[in-house]
Amino acid sequence: MDGVDIDDRTAPQSPVPVQPDGDRQRRRGLRRALLGLGVLALVLALGLGSGIWVLSSRYGGNVDRLGDVFAGLDEASRPAPPTPAAAAPADPVTFLLVGSDTRSEVAPGELPDARSDAIMIARVSADRAHVQVVSIPRDSWVAIPGHGMNKINAAYAYGGPTLLIETVEQLTDVRIDHYAAIDFGGLARVTDELGGVDVVVDATTSNGPYTFDAGVNHLDGDRARWYVGQRYGLPGGDFDRVRRQQNYLRAMTGKLFSQGAFGSLGGLDSTVLAVTGVVAVDDGLSDTDVLSLAYSLRGLRADGLAFFTAPVRGTGTEGAASVVYLDAARGARMWAHLHTDSLGRHTDEFADEALPAVPN
Repeated sequence: MDGVDIDDRTAPQSPVPVQPDGDRQRRRGLRRALLGLGVLALVLALGLGSGIWVLSSRYGGNVDRLGDVFAGLDEASRPAPPTPAAAAPADPVTFLLVGSDTRSEVAPGELPDARSDAIMIARVSADRAHVQVVSIPRDSWVAIPGHGMNKINAAYAYGGPTLLIETVEQLTDVRIDHYAAIDFGGLARVTDELGGVDVVVDATTSNGPYTFDAGVNHLDGDRARWYVGQRYGLPGGDFDRVRRQQNYLRAMTGKLFSQGAFGSLGGLDSTVLAVTGVVAVDDGLSDTDVLSLAYSLRGLRADGLAFFTAPVRGTGTEGAASVVYLDAARGARMWAHLHTDSLGRHTDEFADEALPAVPN
């Protein structure tokens, strides 16, 4: 089979794109180092560790950096770091992954625009064998420090990554260690490098030049871009859009980790460069840090990834805006499990918020 089948039924909301950088043909934007880390882990697992400085320059150096992301935060008011278990080989690491659907070009290191259409927390467990990803609907009605109640994606408009991190930490009481941005438009190139991915669509929909039939759909890069970016005509609206983006990410990750996914180092090299070319991280992660974390994830497999959506109580309107009301009680339990690095052991408790298991 060319891809990994992913069910298009369940859970809520949305990720998105960023933009290109001229001669490197990459977009930069908001959202997600996880895929890049997974691919880098595969590179290192193939025995290239002896050339660490070469890899650091070629791959880690291909990842864009966003400066001063954490500089404006009041350290005294931030959540405490998780307490690692005595036998844990490392500390858990938490990323805030953000994506924007901007189409405007930006210069290196600049922010794409004032929109954050996809917001996810990704927790890399202390044992480095599990990753939990929790989507927060972009229309979630939350308190934004210094700005009152508003949709959570307004935090980025008001104060960029720093205020968004502060807002998410206040909402969840989970400390964010790093900020990552991924360009979903740029990931189309990665999809093509992988030979495409398979997703299972629940009901037939059309977007742009493509129709996605109910059942298994094989997505090349361009089809993936239209599949992930569909906003209208989905029964669950933005909740279905978030589910699609989670499905797509899990399909890609499954392909990355599947046996025989890469037939040669030459093909692997181009895939790694494609992935790292659409990823931006905070400047607190050096090239060596990226590779070190990637190497620690070399044992991660597709079944070690779990996708959730923040518990939702319902939808409504605030003024003229359509908003999502989060379930504070269920959310508090989810964030507590995430804080203690135990969410992966409580998937049954959050079955309604979890992406379903990959079908056999």
